[in-house]
Amino acid sequence: MVDADQTFVIVGGGLAGAKAAETLRAEGFSGRVILICDERDHPYERPPLSKGYLLGKEERDSVFVHEPAWYAQHDIELHLGQTVDRIDRAAKTVRFGDDGTLVRYDKLLLATGAEPRRLDIPGTDLAGVHHLRRLAHAERLKGVLAALGRDNGHLVIAGAGWIGLEVAAAARTYGAEVTVIEHGQTPLHSVLGPELGNVFAQLHEEHGVRFRFGVRLTEIVGQDGMVLAARTDDGEEHPAHDVLAAIGAAPRVGLAEAAGLELAGRASGGGIVVDERLRTSDPDIYAAGDVAAFPHALFDTTLRVEHWANALNGGPAAARSMLGQDVTYDRVPYFFTDQYDLGMEYSGWAPPGSYDQVVIRGDVGKREFISFWVKEGRVLAGMNVNVWDVTEPIQKLITSRAVVDTDALADPHVPLESLA
Repeated sequence: MVDADQTFVIVGGGLAGAKAAETLRAEGFSGRVILICDERDHPYERPPLSKGYLLGKEERDSVFVHEPAWYAQHDIELHLGQTVDRIDRAAKTVRFGDDGTLVRYDKLLLATGAEPRRLDIPGTDLAGVHHLRRLAHAERLKGVLAALGRDNGHLVIAGAGWIGLEVAAAARTYGAEVTVIEHGQTPLHSVLGPELGNVFAQLHEEHGVRFRFGVRLTEIVGQDGMVLAARTDDGEEHPAHDVLAAIGAAPRVGLAEAAGLELAGRASGGGIVVDERLRTSDPDIYAAGDVAAFPHALFDTTLRVEHWANALNGGPAAARSMLGQDVTYDRVPYFFTDQYDLGMEYSGWAPPGSYDQVVIRGDVGKREFISFWVKEGRVLAGMNVNVWDVTEPIQKLITSRAVVDTDALADPHVPLESLA
């Protein structure tokens, strides 16, 4: 039984950590809750950093999970701008990196998130090379895009994943010239495959984005500390005033690794291995959000999901598990994007090679459709583009594992609810 004498420590002040702290109090936990955040900003949500806030449509304060006063009101001990550099599992303590203070825990949640992967090429130390992961990054990039738009400047983006494409859309909205360098053959190939990746390529090309597929950046050329151009391995040189590295993110597992916790292999996306209750290999340590690699029975694999919904739902699930409740974390992965006039939601998990058919319902040319990734008649994933209020039936199709008539699946006149 959890009692008021216990201390629960949460390392990581993103959405997963903040929602875990909220859930502990909502579930009646009366002990100490210590939330440690290595940024000086209060916990915030990340989607606006490449969407509404970056575009100037949302105010800075809109990104925060709670009002600043909320933490004191709910007796959450919030440590901003603090790092943890060591976990002593035997003593059940964490150590602050700045002054060596030790804090004992009864239960510990690691919600340390992920960090941008870095370009390992010459020129990355130039002032015009950017990443986008934190609020401070978004603040800086917002000013950069506005200046590029005013001055007809050029932005080169390395990577055509979600962050790269969302920033490309924002940059074009500001009026900047944009070139995207992608070593794959389509945008988003590892998520959507070539069939749907081309939809996003065409969308961006219609808005003036230039793509260079099948190549990699080899050097960022500069002078007096400023970016002048970006070179690719085919020998081309692309004009650039600024460069965004958007080549993915790596889970922040250093603390867990040093503590001897089990880590997932690269095939599972790395991360900290947890069970269905989000417990690590140490029964008093849990992990949630971007850093957690959890078993998903529906897809018969270990998943590490970096999207907003995983943090939103995983943090509370970990909190309830820490409280001893019977938890099985088996949420269907979900994410969304907004680019120009295209809005999209995706549910499921269907990497290239896992499906044998893509079924389309609607009009791809008008960008009003739902696509389904199907294997042996079962829906593995679904993506609705400018079609709304269908996430629930799409997810039911996925979780039911029903064998569906693909002709009916493609027919907009057949209710999705009737197919599960």
